[in-house]
Amino acid sequence: MKLFIASDLHGCLPTTLETITKYRESGADHLILLGDILNHGPRNPVPDGYQPAQVAELLNEYKDQIIAVRGNCDSEVDQMLLDFPMMMDASWIILESGQRIFLTHGHLYNSDNRPMLRSGDIIAHGHTHLPVAEKDGEQFIFNPGSVTFPKGGFVRSYGLLEDNQLKVVAFTGETLKSVMI
Repeated sequence: MKLFIASDLHGCLPTTLETITKYRESGADHLILLGDILNHGPRNPVPDGYQPAQVAELLNEYKDQIIAVRGNCDSEVDQMLLDFPMMMDASWIILESGQRIFLTHGHLYNSDNRPMLRSGDIIAHGHTHLPVAEKDGEQFIFNPGSVTFPKGGFVRSYGLLEDNQLKVVAFTGETLKSVMI
């Protein structure tokens, strides 16, 4: 199973179009959205191309391929525009190997405040807009960075899980971070 993981779209239509293009080119089975889908939030500037209703329309075309969780900028009003559920604070994916991925945005659970995880489990979250792919003790931490508002000197990025490797990929195609799981 191949997964495409994106976070922090923040209602930016040009970025969402690019993200969907990268998703389709990747051949991934599912598009995982780690929150902050439609709203830019009070601490971020309004992104160029801010068109949350159009972002929702575009994402709805992939509703049967999306697994999404709620970010701190997402609301019930946002959910009214989306044809896939995104109001859960967390979700799980169980890989064919039996390994589990805990999906969350990062404002409640994150690498410093983990839920009950087993050895080999992965916590995947956004929120910080900083890419991470690493083993921490007996678990893995993954953050695809942000497709709209990268921070910490990083570029816009997304994540891929393929062939037991989690990697953060820049929109230019360069691998920024990776870890074998």
